[in-house]
Order: sequence, then C-alpha cells, then structure tokens
Amino acid sequence: MPIPELLAKLLTTPGPSGHETAPAQVWREYCLSFAQEVGGDRVGSSYARVPGTAGGLTLAIVGHIDEIGLHVSHIEDDGYLRFGQVGGWDAGVLIGQRVKLKTRNGDVVGLIGRKPIHLLKDEDRKKIPELKDLHIDIGAKDGEEAAELVRIGDVAVIDADPLDFRHGRVVSRSLDNRVGCYVAAEAARLVAQDGRAPGDVVAMAVTQEETTFAGSRTSAFAHDPDLAIVVDLTFATDQPGVELGQITKHPLDSGPVIARGTSLHPLVFERLYEAAEAEGIPFTLESLGKGTGTDADAIHLTRAGIPSGLVSLPCRYMHSPVEMVSLADIDAAARLIAAFARRLEPGTSFER
Repeated sequence: MPIPELLAKLLTTPGPSGHETAPAQVWREYCLSFAQEVGGDRVGSSYARVPGTAGGLTLAIVGHIDEIGLHVSHIEDDGYLRFGQVGGWDAGVLIGQRVKLKTRNGDVVGLIGRKPIHLLKDEDRKKIPELKDLHIDIGAKDGEEAAELVRIGDVAVIDADPLDFRHGRVVSRSLDNRVGCYVAAEAARLVAQDGRAPGDVVAMAVTQEETTFAGSRTSAFAHDPDLAIVVDLTFATDQPGVELGQITKHPLDSGPVIARGTSLHPLVFERLYEAAEAEGIPFTLESLGKGTGTDADAIHLTRAGIPSGLVSLPCRYMHSPVEMVSLADIDAAARLIAAFARRLEPGTSFER
C-alpha cells in the first residue's frame, strides 16, 4: 500500500509549532478538490467545510499540522549553533542526525553532534545526554559566517525522507500529527463523495498543539461546532519495553483507538463505538483518567463546552525521526469518522 499523495507531501514539508505555513498550504490546496469552503486564519490554522444536507449538527474533525522541532538559541564564536527544543524531544535520538534549518535565505543543512564516545568519561557514557551537551554544525568557519547563514530563533526539523515500509507501514518524522490532518481531510472527502452528511463537516488542520494548543482553541471558538472529534497518535504497544496495564493493548494494524476519559463526551464515544461496529471497522479502546494530552483538552472547554471525542492511531517510536504507523489503521480511522458523521441525525442532543 503506497503512502497517499497528500500524506507524503505533508511529511516532506517542514513546519514546527509556530511555523506551519508551508504544510498548511499543502493541506488547503488538497481540500479545494472536495470542500465547498477552504480557508485559514491569523494563527495559521486551516479548515475545509463540506456542507450538510439536512440542517444537522456541525462536526469538526481536528488534526494538528505542527511538528516538533528545534530552534537556534545561540551562535558560538567558532560557528557552532546551540539549540533548544520546539515541543518535546528525547535528546538521545538527536545525536548524529542531519537537520534542515529554515532561514530567511532558504534551507541550511546542519549536523547534530557531541563529543566522540572516546572522549567521554566513563560516568558520562552512562548518562542520557542533555540538549546543552549537543550542538549543530553547519560547516561555518566561525561565528561571523554562521551569523550570515542563520539567525537566533531560526527553526529546524530532522532532514529525513519518509519510508514506504514493509507490511503497509510508513516511517517518518512528523507523523505526529500530519496523520491527524490527513485523516481529517480524508474523512471529510469521503463524506462529500458519499452524498454528504446531515450536518456540516469541517475538517481542521490546527497549529501549535505541541506547544500551546493555540490553534485548536481559536479554531473551535471561531467555528463553534456542535461537537468535535480530535485525531492524533497514541503509543503502539507492540514494541519492546512497553508494558500493558496502565496502557491498553493496541498494536499496529489493530485499527483506530477510540478513547474514553473525563474530558471526552460519553455519547460521542458511544456513537463512535456504534459506527465502528456497524461498519465492521476494527478498533481498540483506551481509557484516560484525566486529560488526553491532545487538542481535545482545549476544545472541550471552548465557549460553553464542545462535546469532544478522540480517535488515535497506534504509533511506534513517538517523537522521534522514525515514527511508524500503519496505513491500514489510517484508512480505517478516516472511514470510521466519515461513518460517524453520516449517522449523526439532526436533533441529536449531547446534554448530560
């Protein structure tokens, strides 16, 4: 199963939190092919509306378009760059990575390095490295040349192309959460293709989830949907070291994960569950005792409260350059949400 064209374009277009303009443009251009209304806002979020046929409830399907990245915090006299994180990184996975810095004069390639293992003290070899122990080398001869190439605050992403992996898997940076944006668009496209839903379906690609939840807050306020389904990634349980118990079992290829939790509306969950069963779509469940760590945490508190659900995709190696998801799970998630939208009858009440 090849990587869908939209997803491939999103994965190869850099856009850390606060710098999502390029992937947002890719997403909007695709949505013009099926949506009646496509637009954006001053926070950088995007939307694509498929109008309803019967005056039903407006459903928002929300993925976040930003990815984790790095930012230049200091230029040393010898030309090396010190950096901080945009979002959350395990510093250990950064050592030896190539990065692509976005500058006002175009892309600059750099390398993340630290002292060779031969020069580390025995106790330091056993420690998890910290960002302050790492640097970016852009090949500059000194700080003056480096400052001509980059500025403080320039952002970077890992420079690695997606892999069309065995058994219908895709490996890439930024699957968290370009996958969610792809599913939102694909679910809305399926609704449009199948004769639309009773109410409006508004796919959203929102910004800054990894840092502030700004895009989901402002988009939910602006569009004021009757309910929302957030699409994000969760932890696949079929990799070494993951223990079941606090985490529910959901390996790759087991379908989307439907969440339950205190911030998620129970009737939205039940309707998702019923749609999956009715359509024969494989799925698993997860239980979240408090917050979800996703845009649902912001959306359900917007205005007077927006009933929210969460559909996630199992992912191995989260927040790394080699995140891995199943293309079959992605397809199943889009079909599930489209089925949910089509079954959402006018007059359905979410009061409780």
